[in-house]
Amino acid sequence: MGGAASARRDWRPALILPAALLAYLPALRGGFIWDDDGHVTRPDLRSLGGLRRIWAEPGATQQYYPVLHSAFWLEHRLWGDAPLGYHLLNVLLHAAAAALFVRVLRQLAAPGALLAGFLFALHPVCVESVAWISEQKNTLSAVFYLLAALAYLRFDRTRRPGAYAAALGLFLLAVLSKTVTATLPAALLVVFWWKRGRLSWRRDALPLLPWFALAALGGGVTAWVERRYIGAQGADFSLSLAQRVLVAGRVVWFYLGKLLWPSRLAFIYPRWNVSPAAAWQWLFPLSLLALLAWLWTLRRRNRAPLAAALLFVGTLFPALGFINVYPFVFSFVADHFQYLASLGLIALAAAGISAWRDAGGRATASAALACALGALSFRQARMYGDQERLYRATIARNPECWMAYNNLGNTLVAAGRAAEAVPEYEEALRLRPGYAEADFDLGFALLATGRPLEAIRPLEAAARLRPGEAGAQFALGNALSQAGDLPQAEDHFRRALELRPSYPEAEFNLGLAVIRQGRPAEARACWEAALRMDPNFAPAREALALLRNAPRP
Repeated sequence: MGGAASARRDWRPALILPAALLAYLPALRGGFIWDDDGHVTRPDLRSLGGLRRIWAEPGATQQYYPVLHSAFWLEHRLWGDAPLGYHLLNVLLHAAAAALFVRVLRQLAAPGALLAGFLFALHPVCVESVAWISEQKNTLSAVFYLLAALAYLRFDRTRRPGAYAAALGLFLLAVLSKTVTATLPAALLVVFWWKRGRLSWRRDALPLLPWFALAALGGGVTAWVERRYIGAQGADFSLSLAQRVLVAGRVVWFYLGKLLWPSRLAFIYPRWNVSPAAAWQWLFPLSLLALLAWLWTLRRRNRAPLAAALLFVGTLFPALGFINVYPFVFSFVADHFQYLASLGLIALAAAGISAWRDAGGRATASAALACALGALSFRQARMYGDQERLYRATIARNPECWMAYNNLGNTLVAAGRAAEAVPEYEEALRLRPGYAEADFDLGFALLATGRPLEAIRPLEAAARLRPGEAGAQFALGNALSQAGDLPQAEDHFRRALELRPSYPEAEFNLGLAVIRQGRPAEARACWEAALRMDPNFAPAREALALLRNAPRP
């Protein structure tokens, strides 16, 4: 697969697309999972005004990636809430990124370029990025990242301002799709050092200074959004510098291991207990430094291994633990974090295979490796077929994943299987005591199964843990009302209305609570207020009609 035929005449990269479609066939049948609803455009953002908000308002979308969310905005206009369109586009973008990877490597005269493209397209560590709709941020940004690299390599040859402007524009699109692409200017310097053996300030570094400034700005905005809007702060992120160094060293080895031996890949991996007092944990960063030092000593014979390692570690830097990102609350690692980072090591592996002198053996090994990776990706993609399958697979590989238990419970409740959800919520709370969301969800499931007395305790816990959340007060009021404690229920409905003045459901249920206590005039006022909040709120209208038609004492 690695030949030296020119990209213009070689038709073989076109085979990447059907190979990717075959490998990801199970994902094409999948639905929406976890936080896809935070990426597929919400109803309040689907207008032209919503598109303006996507660009102008940090916090209007889950992360401030306006190019990504503009793409989602357009996609929703094309295929609405049908998941097939999103899944298919993700596979097409991934295949396009793999084909662009081939072109970049050929521009650099790197051996094994075609094989590298196939390995990237078919490697199972990429499945999470391709099969999960939310991770279109990876596939889309990778296309812009590689286009920007191609354009900059053209500029490096020609020094034409137009090529530079095109490269910078594509880099901006990449950063506004996902800021891990901000590592591109550093990656280009590594590539130039690999090719030339040295770097020139005027030729290599100076033109990239605006890129580094743009990268720093993009990274700063993303870090701020993670803290301000997503919640990447608090006890789960309170790590000392020593702990972060330990995390970083272990993260690199973890990703390298999954890249070399992609076994037991999981949606959520166990979160490590990081302790500077545990001497064995220091082996991870120290051995990484030792490896980089050894590769440095080999640079005069072959710079490629050191360059690949630097590309790998450098592109992983935003996910090494020095910057807080919300997924760290669940795990310090996730397959989608190494989507771009894997390119350098995949290129090195492909170059190594292409160096075999036996052409027949080289072709056989290349085909066998690509087929094996494709088969693993096909199997891994099946895990993303639906939410229940995903969370059950996650629990099987990570039995301590409290989030998976809670989300599995939510999936079962949505399917009308609330009784089955109760033990899942209870296990989530056993693993993570004080988990307000699981307390709330458990209480809701108990109410749905006709067990209001049992629902009171977890709903009280949820209301205590989140005193400013109207929904918790409302749910607790419902449990107390169904259990017959109407005065307490009334208090919690009123508290819900204090926290959220426009809450027709709480106003309606408050009316039910007071009329059951013999105060019809107050109930009428509540239901009229509910209709003022929402003129289409049918239960309040029906209750008022019944009240008007009720026989007078």
